[in-house]
Amino acid sequence: MNRFATLRDALQHHAVNQPDALFVLSPETGRTMSYAALAAETNDLAKRLAKWGVAPGSHVGFLLHNGYQTAAIFIGTMAAGYVSVPLNLLSQPTQLAYVLTHSKVRVVFTSTHYESTLRAAVALLAPDVAATIRVEVIDSDAPSVAEEAANVVPAANAIAAEPLLQSGSPALLMYTSGTTGQPKGALLTHGNVTHAAQNVAAWHGLTAQDRVLSSLPLYHINGQCVATLAPFVSGGSIVAPHKFSASSWWGWVDSFHPTWINVVPTIIAYLLNAADGKASHYPSVRFARSASAPLPPEQHKAFEQRFNIGVIEAMGMTECASVVFCNPQNPSERKYGTPGLPCGVEARVASTDDGRVLKDNASGELQLRGDNVMLGYFNDPEKTREALIDGGWLRTGDIGHRDSDGFYLVTGRIKELIIKGGENIAPREIDEALLLHPAVLEAAAVGVPDVNYGQDILAAIILKPDAQCSADELREHCLLHLGKFKTPKEFRFVQELPKGPSGKVQRLKLLESWQDTPHEPEHN
Repeated sequence: MNRFATLRDALQHHAVNQPDALFVLSPETGRTMSYAALAAETNDLAKRLAKWGVAPGSHVGFLLHNGYQTAAIFIGTMAAGYVSVPLNLLSQPTQLAYVLTHSKVRVVFTSTHYESTLRAAVALLAPDVAATIRVEVIDSDAPSVAEEAANVVPAANAIAAEPLLQSGSPALLMYTSGTTGQPKGALLTHGNVTHAAQNVAAWHGLTAQDRVLSSLPLYHINGQCVATLAPFVSGGSIVAPHKFSASSWWGWVDSFHPTWINVVPTIIAYLLNAADGKASHYPSVRFARSASAPLPPEQHKAFEQRFNIGVIEAMGMTECASVVFCNPQNPSERKYGTPGLPCGVEARVASTDDGRVLKDNASGELQLRGDNVMLGYFNDPEKTREALIDGGWLRTGDIGHRDSDGFYLVTGRIKELIIKGGENIAPREIDEALLLHPAVLEAAAVGVPDVNYGQDILAAIILKPDAQCSADELREHCLLHLGKFKTPKEFRFVQELPKGPSGKVQRLKLLESWQDTPHEPEHN
């Protein structure tokens, strides 16, 4: 596989060497985009931005669902020498207003579906800030400029060479969802994102013949670097539906023959729940990749048995352009319940008390260093100094350890760790025990204030459709699997869990909802 220093280098290579090769396929519309069309879109985008007086290096945002034009804007912005700023579709106007101001974005592309939310956010801005932002409404499924032309001549495949781009040139500004406070903007360079994408491609042996099916949003780092940029640097293709649909998923596999699928644990849970009891076989799919949140081992095994597709569990971070740990490609070398081995980064575990580097099997904070670690948090030198220490090591805020085989296990976030009577309890341990109950579809534990222990355990539960279960039944189940000390004090049956864009449960928001409501356990 070729190694690229910038995304422009990669696009130039593919547009010249395989101009007609498919890059994006939209299952809802049937539209396809070739690498030549992507190059033409990039040049057209650069011309439009120049016409609007937006200088190279400026920040260009988009608030769009996955689609044909969304992929072109995401990659084309960066390849043309601008900084891409994906905006979270789940954001409310007040949240968007903060990001619009902080990011210093000059143009935001959106569709009629999200226009009112965006304009409501702009209306909240100071007049002098609002005056600098252009809102451009487009059709995210519209044909490309190349499709509208009669032919794509070879000269159109070339990407404009100005401004000069290098590995250290800023490319992507990603706002992390965070658990407290305002989101932070991780500023990633061309070198960061190409290094991360090429790590994924090399780790999974991706080639130009590979195709991924992924419904993960392009406002999240997994959907960007794993599901879009890894296929892009390897010259492969992507099937990019607007959003996840359990009823359509396997039909897309049958119709478009992806060689791998990119999912998160929530998708795995819903695919398992939607399936009948018969085993299925999808010969085109050589593996599934699960990341963005821990995958419970029981669901991992159930998916592999039900669909005959091996699952490679991995872990990424926005600040590292996604991938940092990954299980091996060889099924016999993988481990359930762990995101795997370091992938393209150095990793260590440090004491949360004094920062000492710890030995194997000792629990502490995971820290990372490598070519895909961000430049820093945009316009926030203080938080950058807190996060990047000792010559480039990134403090992740994750608690975990390395086992004697070199595999890493993540047990929770420092801020989310439950400390009951002075004992540390990883919320994930509670989650996984609850998921063993046949009526439970999703579960999340969080520490809540307690007079006697300092903290005790609340478990929020989503039951499977038509399932019946009471808090008393779940308490008996937990006593059997966890023992009395780790059994939740309270069980709450809910319709949904608060989640970030990747599907990761935001436990501190669970705590907020607990504090806002009565505290008697509910029965179903």
